[in-house]
Amino acid sequence: MFITTVSPRFGDIDRLGHINNTVLAAWFELGRNPLFRIFDPSLNLSHETWSLIMAHADYDFVDQLFFQFDVEIKTSISRIGTKSFTVYHEAWQEGRLCVKGSAVIVHYDFNTKQTTPIPEDKKRLLEQYLI
Repeated sequence: MFITTVSPRFGDIDRLGHINNTVLAAWFELGRNPLFRIFDPSLNLSHETWSLIMAHADYDFVDQLFFQFDVEIKTSISRIGTKSFTVYHEAWQEGRLCVKGSAVIVHYDFNTKQTTPIPEDKKRLLEQYLI
């Protein structure tokens, strides 16, 4: 599991002092960066080298998040398939699970615009984070 600590910004809150629900997509994406490095350690986003695309994301808001406290984004893998894998995320604040969600990431060739099998060496690295 990867843990990324995020300090909420003033612009992340709504009028009630809650973290806006749209912010979690960006925070969960930030939590995926260590997994992206498995596929490209330099995070080079050129079509020639980048091989991942997101196909689906979902979020369940189970408690409120507030501006005053840091948020821990916990990231792991819940499924590894032939051409895709599912990332599981949780956002914790002050010992409370506040948001959970997942994202399906597809191994993809941007030049041919087709899905491709995840290389076996990458699957083995992903398995280290499987829950």
